[in-house]
Amino acid sequence: MSKIAFISGGTSGINLGIAKGITKRGGKVLVFGRDGEKAAAAAAEIMAETGGEAVGGSADVRDAAAVAALFADAAQRLGAPDLIIAGAAGNFMAPASRISPNGFKTVVDIDLLGTYNVFRSGFDIISRPGSMIAITAPQAVQALPEQVHVCAAKAGVNMVVKVLAMEWGQAGIRVNAISPGPILGTEGVDRMAPTDEDKRIWANQTALRRFGTVEDIANAALFLASPESAYITGTILDCDGGMKLGDASGTYL
Repeated sequence: MSKIAFISGGTSGINLGIAKGITKRGGKVLVFGRDGEKAAAAAAEIMAETGGEAVGGSADVRDAAAVAALFADAAQRLGAPDLIIAGAAGNFMAPASRISPNGFKTVVDIDLLGTYNVFRSGFDIISRPGSMIAITAPQAVQALPEQVHVCAAKAGVNMVVKVLAMEWGQAGIRVNAISPGPILGTEGVDRMAPTDEDKRIWANQTALRRFGTVEDIANAALFLASPESAYITGTILDCDGGMKLGDASGTYL
């Protein structure tokens, strides 16, 4: 169980849920993003809901120096982290012919470069043994129309995880990723399944016949950060209700 976690993109959605899961179990968290006011509000929400200790911080994951400075300050306030989570991400739906080079670059910079910057800054301060977790996506291995930018970025994230796991294992650092399926209450689901009927069809295609919850992803992260997963590194953990297996909407029993 993590004692101190630094979480990028921790101000909303899945990453905020992970932060709450950690503080509910007695841990301390830094949640940060580009918007310092939003981060402060998220930290206040975490403390009010869980009674745990949370700090909000401001840094753009595309700015390596800003991330490093924030981590150094947070380590002074909270202590050295034993868990680093790279969860900041960008996305929008658009066919490739309508995505500008800058639009493509923005998503790659947030998702891929941002993950590397968070992990690289974390390497210098994380306590050993330590755990690092990236939040990736099914688009890393499954081509989807209108998602060329995300597919490219998340495929890169998966390879960053695997290479860092190989290189940093000897330093006592495990590096893994979680690939969430459709998670209720997240911006991704609302964008890709905007109507109730869209959501019903999508949920019915998963093997478990339901959407996931933020708590499902938080539990996966808590497992990967725990001593129970001490021999797991370089793994992309699908937490998707079997979605990646394919359309399971038929009747089989």
